[in-house]
Amino acid sequence: MDTLKLNRLAIIGAGKMGETLVSALVGSGVIEASDVVATGKHQERLEKFGRNFGVETTLDNTAAVLDAEVILLCVKPQVAPSVIEELSGHLNEKQVLLSIVAGLTTEMIESHLNQEVPVVRAMPNTPSCIGAGMTAICGGRWATADHVELGREMFSRIGRSLVLDEKHFDAVTGVSGSGPAFIYMVIEAMADGGVKMGLPRKVATELAAQTCFGAGQMVIEKGAHPALLKDEVTTPAGCTIDGLLMLEEGGLRVTLIKAIVEAGRRAGELVDG
Repeated sequence: MDTLKLNRLAIIGAGKMGETLVSALVGSGVIEASDVVATGKHQERLEKFGRNFGVETTLDNTAAVLDAEVILLCVKPQVAPSVIEELSGHLNEKQVLLSIVAGLTTEMIESHLNQEVPVVRAMPNTPSCIGAGMTAICGGRWATADHVELGREMFSRIGRSLVLDEKHFDAVTGVSGSGPAFIYMVIEAMADGGVKMGLPRKVATELAAQTCFGAGQMVIEKGAHPALLKDEVTTPAGCTIDGLLMLEEGGLRVTLIKAIVEAGRRAGELVDG
């Protein structure tokens, strides 16, 4: 990852993820701020983006991609097809189009481009903004293993990243894309329980949030099945098993499964190919 270098980056749709990546890539020396250009719909927003990160900005998408090595597509799913068609004819096979548009497949992108341009798809999540993201990466028809690895290394600057078959991307959206919102509800509910037991709200929230963070780290660093780690906490006739019984009676496990399945199903409907 230390060898990653970019010569020119175009961000189409300067938003939160664009900000996050620019900050991480420039901060780690992957690219100079002067070699980044960002586009958007609103001049005022773009000017602020440019001031904050020292990058070039423009309202013209086609001008932005002219000399770009990597084009990062960060627009909303509903407008993505029209933006890609706008770029069609202005890209070439030596460039890489890296899309983070939810629900937009590499095949859809390629059909709108109608060019043999390498397309890489990434599915990051919001914790990326604090360097704790989770991103899945895949390549399209014209993307090589090197193109996919380029995308993976870029997103490794803002958290963890992995290469995955595209057929799993709707499921990725349900688990890691929508998942933070589900965990925030769990944290809020745990904190409410602490408040019910007499803890100050701020203390209860910190306890709940750090507990979820630590539990996640345990799963990743130990590489053990969550059920085994759960058993390590659950002593015979102890308090944890009583709490787990209440969660099972309340249908927490089934409800979370259904939530992820529904979020993943909806991901496949975001873009009308």
